[in-house]
Amino acid sequence: MDLQLKGKKAIVTGGTRGIGRAIAETLAAEGADIALCARNHDQVDEAVAALKAKGVNAWGGVADIADGAGLKSWIEKTAKEMGGLDILVANASALANGMDEESWRKCFEIDVMGAVNAFEAAAPFLEKAAEKNGDASAVFISSISAAETSGGNAYGAMKASQIHLAKGLAKANAAKHVRVNTVSPGTVYFKGGVWDMIEQHMPDTFKDAMSRNPTGRMATPQDIANAAVFLSSPMSSFTTGINMVVDGAMTGRVNF
Repeated sequence: MDLQLKGKKAIVTGGTRGIGRAIAETLAAEGADIALCARNHDQVDEAVAALKAKGVNAWGGVADIADGAGLKSWIEKTAKEMGGLDILVANASALANGMDEESWRKCFEIDVMGAVNAFEAAAPFLEKAAEKNGDASAVFISSISAAETSGGNAYGAMKASQIHLAKGLAKANAAKHVRVNTVSPGTVYFKGGVWDMIEQHMPDTFKDAMSRNPTGRMATPQDIANAAVFLSSPMSSFTTGINMVVDGAMTGRVNF
């Protein structure tokens, strides 16, 4: 299927590894030009070089998502350098799964306000792209932790906030043909990622999580990227305001 992404311009926050990197690479494989940001300069440079090797234009920047003014400035500057913006993917996360004040602060600043600030900066460019081409898109990467929990934690609560935010933005921007959706992954495994660390240092916790995956495996970053890129594409032009759960049937709730 041609996702009609060739020549589109996309920004991915937290795009150097894991889910963000898979999204950036999948968009590039479909012919989209990519800009990404992360905190580590060397990782940004490596990712940009890899994307350029796929034959697309690529840009990178070091950005602290918790610095709202800095993030907005980077997005505005980069979208201008790219010559416009069709797609925003807000992927960066604090991954702070606790009840302490620091976890709440980090998740709010990065997961919630990161999405708020990224969309606010991207919105004028997305509106122009939609006016010209009939479609533009933002995708927030949330989590099944938004609705599945065994106890209170900052990460799940802030991920739930992203879903509510996306629905509101989808309603507010539907007439402009700027779509906003969320993707909620289940457990995602990749080397150097959270579940890799848990497997090494908390084997009982890892075993329990695996036992709750009916498919017998965790998701790969590519599994999540496939969903996010499809939602980002003009092939999903009538899909907005949804939360796409990609969890291999791990959750027990019905989505309707």
